Amino acid sequence: MKRVENKVVIVTGAASGLGKTTAQYFVNEGATVIITDMQTASGTETAEALGCDFFQHDVASEKQWEDLIDFTKEKYGALHVLVNNAGILGPMDKASPENTELADWQKIFSVNVEGVFLGCRASIPLLRQSGGGSIINISSIAALIASPYASAYGASKAAVRHLTKSVAQHCAETHSNIRCNSIHPGIVRTAMTDRHYETTARVRAVTKEQIIKEVKSSIPQGDFVEPEDIASAVLYLASDEARSITGTKLIVDGGWVNCETFVPTLDTEL
Repeated sequence: MKRVENKVVIVTGAASGLGKTTAQYFVNEGATVIITDMQTASGTETAEALGCDFFQHDVASEKQWEDLIDFTKEKYGALHVLVNNAGILGPMDKASPENTELADWQKIFSVNVEGVFLGCRASIPLLRQSGGGSIINISSIAALIASPYASAYGASKAAVRHLTKSVAQHCAETHSNIRCNSIHPGIVRTAMTDRHYETTARVRAVTKEQIIKEVKSSIPQGDFVEPEDIASAVLYLASDEARSITGTKLIVDGGWVNCETFVPTLDTEL
């Protein structure tokens, strides 16, 4: 099946991790893909491997969003899917509501919230001109539960969830034929989460392996979410199979949020 054949897709933060896997899924299903990232070397390498375009891009820059949409329109004449995947976790040694630095809070919000807002705002006109499409915002389960050990991150991802609903309603009321949904991953084993576990291990004076074992044991299904699980969810929401789905949140977390056994802890809070 070519579930997104002939669709033009932008995936931000796609030089590695979830974004890279998501871009691969779109390529496999027939889409024309533009990946963006601040990491030029790894982004170029990924684009060459996948056979897609790379655009060096700071999602917190209004001008660079305008340039990206102009590039897309000039080269392909259309845009059908935007995946707002780029995001940062921020430092974990000072991340509680009591000791988070204002500069760290502002940096996290500039990428995780303003980057998503700018992406939605910049893409809506071209999506509409292209006959409609789908915006998928990558949020987190931290948007849905208390996040005292990652307070700025959790608050930023909650803002993404609210923005998603507002964009969905706006696009519905303006008959733009644009759907907007958020995906809320649980713990996906990536380089970013590994850095978090290393920090937590140092704070608690234990090994990273102990932290990983503890986290896995707290997940009802007993294991980490795989990048492919998130990519599959993104692909579904981007496809015509989800044509009547907008404003929703799709939780992909191995049962953490919806199972009564879930108890947030320092090591599981993402």
